[in-house]
Order: sequence, then structure tokens, then C-alpha cells
Amino acid sequence: MDFQPAVYEHAARLINKRPWEVSRDADLLFQAHSAAYETYRHSPVVVGIDVYNIEAEAHGCIVSEPDGNEAPAIREHVCKSLKDISLLPVLNPRSDGRLPMIIDAARRLKAKYPRADVRVPVSGPFSLAGSLLGLENMLCETLENPELSSLVLDQIVSGQTAYCRAIVQSGLAVSIFESGATPPLVSPAMFENVILPALDRMVKSASFAQGQLLPCIMGGNTEPIIDLFMRSKPGYIICPSETDQAAFMKKMEAYPSVMVRVNMNAAIFATNDMDRITKEANRVFDVARTRIKACIGSGVLPYEADPRIVQDVAEYVMIRGILLI
Repeated sequence: MDFQPAVYEHAARLINKRPWEVSRDADLLFQAHSAAYETYRHSPVVVGIDVYNIEAEAHGCIVSEPDGNEAPAIREHVCKSLKDISLLPVLNPRSDGRLPMIIDAARRLKAKYPRADVRVPVSGPFSLAGSLLGLENMLCETLENPELSSLVLDQIVSGQTAYCRAIVQSGLAVSIFESGATPPLVSPAMFENVILPALDRMVKSASFAQGQLLPCIMGGNTEPIIDLFMRSKPGYIICPSETDQAAFMKKMEAYPSVMVRVNMNAAIFATNDMDRITKEANRVFDVARTRIKACIGSGVLPYEADPRIVQDVAEYVMIRGILLI
């Protein structure tokens, strides 16, 4: 059994920089994720700090500098209505916002570590719409105007799919992130009728461009929608700590070819308490152990997580897996 941490803002700690600094500089981003890969040898290596902000900022959202070592967040949304979203141009990955910086850092990482699974994060359609308009506003619009919401999400997919193709043409791989589209924020009916058609088209189009099934990361309480989500044919998903993990994994028995990363509660890594962290690792190990295509994840590692403890957890999980065999 493998342990695969999710390393975003935590990468900045490994080079003694703030997440804000690293998120703005291609050299620092390359150095931070190089240090993370040297430390953890994790897979995939997702090149980013604030992975849900990249395209939204390129469209005009204002990302604010946070205090201390917090991850950057959107301060001002660029759109006030679904119509505003529909009028946005398709992004140019060579010039808009931080898109070229992310691709450049990812290229350099792939050149340095050719055997690493280096991936560029791409926002799913509903998550991007939520960033552009504000998630609460997007949820209200989806409830009040489901047909228009569907059209706007489909338009977003066209732009995001073009971005995915540009990433693939750069010799890189894609990971899709769509955690804004899950319960309890959305109902299963809303997911099926409004969100899923666009997500399905994006995941399948990006997978076709890549020539392989892609990771699609959805946090939150995903167990109620997992069978719906699997219609989009992702190749790699997470079993979030926020959901009923046992029930989730039971449903995933119908999809044995999909890799599932069963996440620990990431907040526990901020305690740096090895006893508590080991207890949580054992809990998740027992959830994951019945599946062949499964690994254990950290959830999004906090900036302050102690790298030595993360390494110890990886070793502990590996040894438990060997003893299980």
C-alpha cells in the first residue's frame, strides 16, 4: 500500500518561503515542487499552490495576498451574473495570468524528473464558475436558472478543454479539480441534471486529448453522487475524509479499474502528533485494504506539517502493506 501526500502550499515550506511568494514566481514554484518530490517521491506531482485560483485570476478575479503562510484566495470575483461568464473570452495559455508560469514550471519539473507523474491542475466547470461568480451566487443561479447554468457550464468546458489540449501539446499531463460541485453544497439531482453533463464532456474530452483516463479530484461528501460521477470515466479519484468512506468504497467495488486515493483527515498533520496521525493512518488503511487499486492520501497537506512525520507515515503505511501480504 502506497502513501501519496497532496502537496500544494506545503511545498513552499520545504524551501522556507511563503505560499504567496511561491505562487507568483516560476523559479520558486519549480524549486518548491522539486523539493517536495525529492522529499516525498509522491504521485502525481501537481504543480501549483492555489490550484483553484489559476484560471479565475487569468479571467480577471483578484487574488489577495494572505497573512502569514495561508494559501492565497480570491478577494474579488470578476463576474456578477451568468451572462458575464458567457461573455468571457477563451484563455490563452501562452499569455494569460499565471497559466504560462504554471506550464513552464511543470515542463522544468518533467525535464528534471522524467519518471515523475507531473500534472498541471485544471479547474472543473462548476468550480471555475463558482470562482468567477462566487460559489454562493453560482449555487443560487443554478437553482433559479438551471437551463442557463447548463449552457454557461458547457461554454466553460470549451475553454477548459482548449487549455487541456495546450497542456498536452506541451508534453505534460492534466489533473481536473472539481470540489465545488459536491454535496452538501449541491444536491444529487442538481449534480446529475446541471453539473454532470458539462463535467462528463470535459473529463472525456481531456482524457481523449491525453490518450489516457485522467484524475478528477472531487472533495466533500461525494458518496451520495459517486455512481453519477463515475459516468464521466475518471481514471483516478479520491475518497474524501468528509464522506462516509466505508460506503464510498463499497460502491467503488463496481469500478475496479479506477485508482482510489483514500484520504486521511489532513488537519491532523497540523498537530504533528505522531500517535494521533498513526491512529488516523490505521483507520484509513483499514478502509483501503480491501481494494487492489487503492492508496492512502494525506488530504491537502497543511503548510506547517512536519516533513519528517509525513515521511514516517509513508514508511509506516508501506510496512503495514507488506505485512498484510
